[in-house]
Amino acid sequence: MATVGRWGAVALLLVLSVGLSAGQSFSLPLRQPQDCDHARYFDISSLACGQCGPHQGRSAWGISCVCLPGFRMVSNNGGPSVICEKCPENMSGVTEDGWNCITCPKGLTTEGKCKCAINEILVERDVNGKLLNEALCIRCDANEPSFSASNLLGDRCIRCEQTFINISESCDCLDPNISTGGLCFSNSRNFPSKTVATVRYGQLGITVVSAWFLKNLQASAAACWLYSNLTSCQALGNMCVMNMNSLSSTTSDACGLFQYVYANTAALGTVHSVSFWRQNLPWLYYGDQPGLASQVLDTTQFPTSFSFKGTNKNIKLQLIAASYDAEGNFLKWQNLEGGVLQLCPDTLTRLNAAYMFGTTYQQSCTISVSKMLSDFANPTFYDVYLEYHDADSGQQYLWAVPVLNLNLQYNEMSVNQGSNMNNWLLTRRMFLVDSLSGQENDLGKQPRIIRIASKITISIRLISSTQRGTIYPPLITIAYKDVLVQNPDTQSVMVSFSVNYEMNQSEAQIQTNIALGVLGGLAVLWSLLKTAGWKRRIGSPIIDLQTVLKFLLIYAGDLANVFFIITVGTGLYWLIFFKALQFLHKLFSQLTVDVFLIDWERPKGKVLKAVEGEGGIKSAAAPVSIWRTYFIANEWNEIQTVRKINPLFQVLAVLFFLEVVGFSNLALMDSSSSLTRSSESYIAPWSRILRFGVSTVLWLVIAMLQIIFFAVFYERFVEDKIRQFVDLCSMSNISVFLLSHRCFGYYIHGRSVHGHADTNMEEMNMNLKREAENLCSQRGLLPNTDGQTFQISISSKMRQQYDRIHETLTRKHGPARLLDSSATTFEQSTKAYHTMNKFLGSFIDHVHKDMDYIVKDKLLLERIIGMEFMEPMEKSIFYNDEGHSFSDVLFYGNEATLLIFDILFFSVVDLASQSFVLAAVLTYLQQEIFRFIRNTAGQKNLASKTLVDERFLI
Repeated sequence: MATVGRWGAVALLLVLSVGLSAGQSFSLPLRQPQDCDHARYFDISSLACGQCGPHQGRSAWGISCVCLPGFRMVSNNGGPSVICEKCPENMSGVTEDGWNCITCPKGLTTEGKCKCAINEILVERDVNGKLLNEALCIRCDANEPSFSASNLLGDRCIRCEQTFINISESCDCLDPNISTGGLCFSNSRNFPSKTVATVRYGQLGITVVSAWFLKNLQASAAACWLYSNLTSCQALGNMCVMNMNSLSSTTSDACGLFQYVYANTAALGTVHSVSFWRQNLPWLYYGDQPGLASQVLDTTQFPTSFSFKGTNKNIKLQLIAASYDAEGNFLKWQNLEGGVLQLCPDTLTRLNAAYMFGTTYQQSCTISVSKMLSDFANPTFYDVYLEYHDADSGQQYLWAVPVLNLNLQYNEMSVNQGSNMNNWLLTRRMFLVDSLSGQENDLGKQPRIIRIASKITISIRLISSTQRGTIYPPLITIAYKDVLVQNPDTQSVMVSFSVNYEMNQSEAQIQTNIALGVLGGLAVLWSLLKTAGWKRRIGSPIIDLQTVLKFLLIYAGDLANVFFIITVGTGLYWLIFFKALQFLHKLFSQLTVDVFLIDWERPKGKVLKAVEGEGGIKSAAAPVSIWRTYFIANEWNEIQTVRKINPLFQVLAVLFFLEVVGFSNLALMDSSSSLTRSSESYIAPWSRILRFGVSTVLWLVIAMLQIIFFAVFYERFVEDKIRQFVDLCSMSNISVFLLSHRCFGYYIHGRSVHGHADTNMEEMNMNLKREAENLCSQRGLLPNTDGQTFQISISSKMRQQYDRIHETLTRKHGPARLLDSSATTFEQSTKAYHTMNKFLGSFIDHVHKDMDYIVKDKLLLERIIGMEFMEPMEKSIFYNDEGHSFSDVLFYGNEATLLIFDILFFSVVDLASQSFVLAAVLTYLQQEIFRFIRNTAGQKNLASKTLVDERFLI
């Protein structure tokens, strides 16, 4: 029983321990190294403060313990594992390494180490490393020829700075000379002996004595002025930029000193013929007086233009920057892509989208102050340029991009914050984050204030008088935010970066004002006529106060209509103009496509033929019938305007649902969603916005239903004209070679697998039966494949040969006219036709090894973005195309553009007339007009390019 009781107790304890484990907490208090007091250290294992041993204190890093002054280390195993021992009274000092006690002849530092005077070095061991009983303070030889002084650590004598030697011929800078920033300057030169080392933060109303300025401002200015030191000049310019390039009457602050040096170095000349860029100095200002901004931004256009197409395609803003650190050292040339000026993190693709020409870009985010302090401990300064290529010289050039600093003050006035360009003071250099100038007393401590570029905008103004993509010089507008650092982990700043495109709309505004004046005058006449009619209807010939009030009411309504016409017309102009341009561009490209019909038929036997001029008869190859070529040309001519929807049904269906079903009632300005309205009820006025929305939705829904019906049912079970055309080419032994661009196009392989297509009905039926029973080879270009349609990317050599033959094939006045053309012209055209037919046939058969081609599949990404990654250098490339994309040169492949154009046309007519019926009628008429233009011009182009006489195109 005792054993059973013992085991029961053990089981009870196990159950209790499991219960405690299940309910335990996994939280711990947050401690940081700075939270531990001077007698405690931060334990990196437990992440908590631990107690240091006796006679110990926290180290500088806070993660270990060190001996207090007057105590030496006996052992040190890291962390708290330190044993300290008190030094004897006669050896109260501790060596630099902390392991030994030593006598200090010139006193102790606060850390209990020996100290020496200026230009003396501390020696604790002899040359063999033996510890001395008493430390030595050995003075460095500051006289010629040694010119030595102690280094910053005070443990070595090194040659002193050259300015000391030049001024005093020693390492001492005695009065009246000036020692500042580790340099020595003579006070005999006309240079300000005192500088203002303050930085003013106007948003906070705080002025800070900057430790950085206190240490470097006077030295940088003096070295730049007296010795033309390039690095010092850059450092002086950087301090002026940190002071927001602000100019005032004082000459002793950073920008005042820069202006002083700039004014007194005119004899040095300019850099790159820029009058504002002094030799040896950074370029900070476009002149020191406001009023030059309009000359810089408006009078000169950027030397090159931007284009979205053609051989001179140029769609990227090549912005680069010369970058410098705070000390004035040149860092590197830096391309701004990759988010150099964008503080908000993002993917590389989205960041680089800012520099694609024509892309309006906006980016904003909130960033913590602690991240700013860690990422931008030292500021970087940028001089931004726009790179361009000079076509005449073939060289790359840079165009300086001006900066509009909204924080700049000129004589205590914020001249850059107004809209008047003549008051602006443009600058050049910029930075993103300045956490350096706001440090007081000690450069190693956290800054009191940081300055952040909270808003950066790159403005690009297009020149409205040209259509060549020319621009004025870009402008970078930047606004800085001053942040008083209190708790960096909880503080945050909103920052933004944007790229805007602008155009001077003064001409459009003048035209709008003219339209307002003319239509306003007509509105007055129209109102007078309506008022006179109203007076006649009421039978009162007297002009009284009632008449005047009635006229004003009528005129107010007519004037409102005038305002609406002008505003809507202006808006629709910008909307429709560019979409219409796209439609017309595609229409024009289809009307100029190169097309040739390759006839693979070969002669059957020979025939006897009379020889002109010789009176004899000889045998010749039997001629090949041209009727198959005419037949394919006619079929191609018929499918040029085939669409994926029925345009007439589309218009009638939209009109049916709007007017008969009653969807138009949804555009009334009331709360009812009913499709019917009683004739006795109140009919609210129309909302033009709702009319546009309802009609657009109906157009899109009906069009999508049509596309689905034709794709799923009609083209599969009734008639698919595009695929039937490909089958017809195979049965006719005709291939179609299309070039929509110079080196890109499409190929339909129509070579008959039976060898001949010019045959009788019986043999034709037999051929079809053999194909149905798989008793012959497949129709594809490659053996044992069915692929007949391809996208082709041809080499330049192939295109050049095509053009040489095509020059004789194309006529100035169209193709030869059989009977009414001269024999010589007709024979030349016929010869050119046979030459082209033979050349393209041999090209398809891989006869020309120097103009060969390969067949491959397109990558998924190539199909998605519609671009080929491989360039056909030596060989052309045929891409398998199961989607029959040759329809892109027909209406069929551009249904989206045609549909959008129809919707916009319908909407514009409806907005102008408030009549869906009129809009439907005019929309159908414009469809028929453009279809007629496409058919007529396409037919002429087909006859011209293929030598098929236009009279045979029905």
